[in-house]
Amino acid sequence: IASSADTASDPEAYQTYAAAFVLVTGLVFLAAGMLRLGFITQFLSKPVMDGFVVGLAAFVAVGQLNKLLGVEKPEGNTVEKLVGIVRELPDANLTTLGVGALALAALFLLPRLSKRLPSGLVVLFGAIALSSMLDLAGRGVDVVGSLPQGLPTPALPAVPLEDYLAMVLPAIGVLLVAFSESLGVAHEFAEKHGYEVDSDQELNAHAVVNLGSGLFGGLIAAGSMSSSAVKEGAGARTQVANLVAWGATIVTLLFLTPVFASLPEAVLGALIIHAVWHILASRKLVTLRKEAPVEVWFGVLALLGVLFIDVLQGMMIGLLASLAFVIYRSSRPHLASLGRVPGASGAYADVTRHPDTVPVPGVVIIRLDAPMYYANALTARDGLKTMIREATPPVRAVVFDAEGQDDLDLTSAEVLKRLVAELRDEGMAVYFADVHAPVLERARETGLLEIVADGHVFPTVDLAVREIEGHAAQPPGEDP
Repeated sequence: IASSADTASDPEAYQTYAAAFVLVTGLVFLAAGMLRLGFITQFLSKPVMDGFVVGLAAFVAVGQLNKLLGVEKPEGNTVEKLVGIVRELPDANLTTLGVGALALAALFLLPRLSKRLPSGLVVLFGAIALSSMLDLAGRGVDVVGSLPQGLPTPALPAVPLEDYLAMVLPAIGVLLVAFSESLGVAHEFAEKHGYEVDSDQELNAHAVVNLGSGLFGGLIAAGSMSSSAVKEGAGARTQVANLVAWGATIVTLLFLTPVFASLPEAVLGALIIHAVWHILASRKLVTLRKEAPVEVWFGVLALLGVLFIDVLQGMMIGLLASLAFVIYRSSRPHLASLGRVPGASGAYADVTRHPDTVPVPGVVIIRLDAPMYYANALTARDGLKTMIREATPPVRAVVFDAEGQDDLDLTSAEVLKRLVAELRDEGMAVYFADVHAPVLERARETGLLEIVADGHVFPTVDLAVREIEGHAAQPPGEDP
């Protein structure tokens, strides 16, 4: 960011540009919230979200392993980082490893002794006390060190307008990464605790916190898997926990920052790994494999994308794969041939799925179990032709049950016009039933109604069938 103004070597200028970027990110979030773009998240299926959340938990956990071992953090994706850490094991600081292992053991064992015991706080302050008494920093253990004290003063970053504008596109990228992670975390805990997530409200919340953070010279703020998991592990269940954390943060900044100077980084890493462990151990994808053997692969793709590429890319891979599957499935809808349901006057059902139904002789009643649109219109047409070819006795009339159709695009209308004309040329009468008003209006606008004979549109399938049977019962030469 700072390099855009040729000031990357100036720490103060860098901080100013960083704050400006946070501010622009907040404005981008605000614009997305005002445009109510949260609906886009409805395209993220449960398998994709589950795979993404598991991958995110692994991403977070692997990112803390170097703190537990006292080694340098490797570069690369999650898998490369893990491989790099394994290679660095011979160089691990044994004291750091001991501190981290002891902290992890305490975090897992203390809840078994008492669920009411705040194990996270016990480990945190116990580690601070132990580090101070044993001078762990002098033994090569990385500690938090000195922290700045006091509250920042709000100010608008003094950055030229053109630099603000240049930050918009990168800020959109940050929005995608931050919001995908936040939304994954939000859905994870919403499902666990039984509440709903309002995506537009989440966008607005991100806008407010980032605008505030930018004015105070802070970092980009977003929902965090590690922070949320730590809070939940400590017993947080409502937003009151965030208010308490906010108050405690201010008190800490004003008076308590020296207390945390001796806190070992390994303990922080242990706290975060313990917090996300329940997600890694939840076997989400194993459960999904039994419930949805096809869709689970979209979760696997999202998981692998996070592990082998990065967070945003993993989310996008899973999203695009699931969207491609939806398009594929909608382009091949089930075409049902209907028959009368015995003992239920006026009721019709799929003869394939309900063998007790009675087909109407010489009449094919078609129901498309999905809306017809440009991608499946030809498939539906070919399926109908096959049904007519295989029907016995020969077909004299066709009834289209349009109950599931709420709109009619131009491609579908053109396909239906050609099909109706073809069927009529072959001597078959064509009827439409249960046509919704918007579809009827579109049929009128596209000229479809001009091809369908007068009086061949009925409010129910049964009325259309009775009309056909009435024509068949008329003596030859008598007007209908």
